[in-house]
Amino acid sequence: MRRAMNSICHKLLAVLACAVCLQGLPSVATAKDPTPLDRIVAVVNNGVITERELAAKIEQVSRQLTRRNITLPPPATLSKQVLERMITERALLQHAEEINIRVDSTQLDRAITRIAQQNNMDLAAFQASVEKEGTDFNEFREQIRNEIIVARLREREVDNRISVTDAEIDNFLANPALKDNQQTEYLLAHILIATPEGLAPDRLQTIKAKADKALAELKSGSDFAQVAASYSDAKDAIEGGQIGWRGEGQLPSLYVDAARTLKPGQVSGILRSPNGFHIVKLLDLRGKNATLVIRQTHARHILIKTNEVVTDQDAKNRLSQLKERIDNGQDFAELAKLHSDDLSAAKGGDLGWLNPGDTVPQFERVMDGLKVGEVSEPIQSPFGWHLIQVLERRDQDVTQERKRLDARRIIRERKSDEAFESWVRQLRDTAYVEYRTED
Repeated sequence: MRRAMNSICHKLLAVLACAVCLQGLPSVATAKDPTPLDRIVAVVNNGVITERELAAKIEQVSRQLTRRNITLPPPATLSKQVLERMITERALLQHAEEINIRVDSTQLDRAITRIAQQNNMDLAAFQASVEKEGTDFNEFREQIRNEIIVARLREREVDNRISVTDAEIDNFLANPALKDNQQTEYLLAHILIATPEGLAPDRLQTIKAKADKALAELKSGSDFAQVAASYSDAKDAIEGGQIGWRGEGQLPSLYVDAARTLKPGQVSGILRSPNGFHIVKLLDLRGKNATLVIRQTHARHILIKTNEVVTDQDAKNRLSQLKERIDNGQDFAELAKLHSDDLSAAKGGDLGWLNPGDTVPQFERVMDGLKVGEVSEPIQSPFGWHLIQVLERRDQDVTQERKRLDARRIIRERKSDEAFESWVRQLRDTAYVEYRTED
């Protein structure tokens, strides 16, 4: 029933799309002033992808590959890869809209401003830089909007459902292979020839032949990035299949086993997993520092928050008076209990042992400049105004703590990646897709 209704909707949609295109035509078309029609190349559920959209995306991807010195795949192959990516993205965005995930202009402006700041530019310079690379800034804005929407969709549908138990962390850290190789990180690139669930045996052989052909091209000297862009079904295919630096615990065991047998520059044979056929290239490897010693600070503070009644000057004056009392011998902890607006007031303002990055930069910068026992002048942070006292400092080996935190992050990322890829495949498989390309 759903497919029948979809089919009717799609036919009506196509008629309406043609009607919209024809509305802009003059009543009599002349040879001197033809108005080109924008042909539909794919229908995705209740939306369409047009030839112009596909051509614009192919041009954008081609520029990106050229900047990275990756040889472009044949035009037909590149077009197919780009269209498949657009279909998946369109299905994701449609689902996001159905569950009311949106990014308004204010949120988008803030995100682009942050991107500009990360590139050490103001907004005007950043826009000029984007346009200099041949990208329309409005199109760039929409691409960022789509990326934010997909990220929020992933967080809602997948990431929020991922949990990591202490037992999983213990098992991860107890892995002998990890202990023997915990200092190794790999820079890998890969090719995935995906196999859908419930595939018929004859179709499986066809897909395996595609993997064999990709490996044969690699053995004949073809560039890995180009072959990945031509053959791979992975989401990073168009970027040359590069995964980036990953520790062994962050990689599928299939890839780790292959990477251990390779030297930088070498390519594996065809690897089989439930997801399909894989080819891995080891680009580089490096070691990690196994020991982490950091300077910790034991500090306490008194916080005065500002509001409609308490101004910045009021808060600063109150703290100046409290500092004078402390300098004259009154107990910091007792004054914190009486005057601090922070939850730490009950403990005399004690914040415990602080690692670098545990507090906001304004607070940490002043705290790091104090001697043991010294009390700061009133300083301002996003939370209000503070007096800070450093009680003691120590150099602490936090290797084991870091290992557990790293293990939790690695396990979560791995589970999230696998779950999201599976979820996207299911969404793509259940989407109504009708191709209208010439081939």
